[in-house]
Amino acid sequence: MRDMRSSKGVKNKPNRFKKQKRPWAWRHQLGRMLRITVFLFGAILLTCGGVVTVRVLLASDFFSVAVVRIENQQRLAQEEIRALSDIHKGDNIFDLDLDTIGRKIEENPWVASARVERVFPDEVVIRVSEREPKAIVSLGYLYYVDGAGEIFKMLDSKDRLDYPLVSGIDRQQLLDNPEETRGQLTEVMQLLEELSRRDIFHLDEVSELHIDRKDGLILYTYHGGVPIRFGNSGFAAKLDCLEGIYRELQPRLAAIAYIDLNVAERVIVKLDEKFSRGRG
Repeated sequence: MRDMRSSKGVKNKPNRFKKQKRPWAWRHQLGRMLRITVFLFGAILLTCGGVVTVRVLLASDFFSVAVVRIENQQRLAQEEIRALSDIHKGDNIFDLDLDTIGRKIEENPWVASARVERVFPDEVVIRVSEREPKAIVSLGYLYYVDGAGEIFKMLDSKDRLDYPLVSGIDRQQLLDNPEETRGQLTEVMQLLEELSRRDIFHLDEVSELHIDRKDGLILYTYHGGVPIRFGNSGFAAKLDCLEGIYRELQPRLAAIAYIDLNVAERVIVKLDEKFSRGRG
């Protein structure tokens, strides 16, 4: 076999796959490093500049409170709510603790809730939800009750008295069994709500609602003080039955001892004995 390596006159070709060494492109790398350095330095300057700008703005009057706007109030005066908030013009808007301000406003018994918001750059908005009395409860003193059955304010000389009176609850019962009392007052509010939608026997016909542990709710008419026994449920159906004959009963209220609505689809009317004897 012929030995190709020992053949004379034959030159070996260079290896075409052999990597050629290239000179290091130091100028290119240096330029790249310079661009990165400039970029980072610029970013640092922008960040520092932003921080300084924010600090300057915070320290300036740009975010000082100029307006305190009150919304949704009806009973309370705007100035009274502003005073409760303790926000003053010139206060920094970022220094205000909005939750604490809301709770301070809610200390007023007429305020059910208060929501405080920032409106940049210099305004604060306070949105209040006020309580609306639906009845008066007697607990030694007279207190307002709202539609949720919440006792929220003791009456003073300026408060109105033209609301139905709720009796049958004493202060000790309220302290010992607050949830039970709240449930009873909720039933009262349900009956009052149903009465507010009526045309024949409506709220103007009511002077008092008495809570009885045994018999449930007993309503007293405004004219004649006739007790009407409603029990604890089914108020709409019972009012339907009562309204069916109430116009006939109205002229005779003085002769009625009580009206019982606790028998299904019936109205039991008990005449006062002295009037019954007089007829005999």
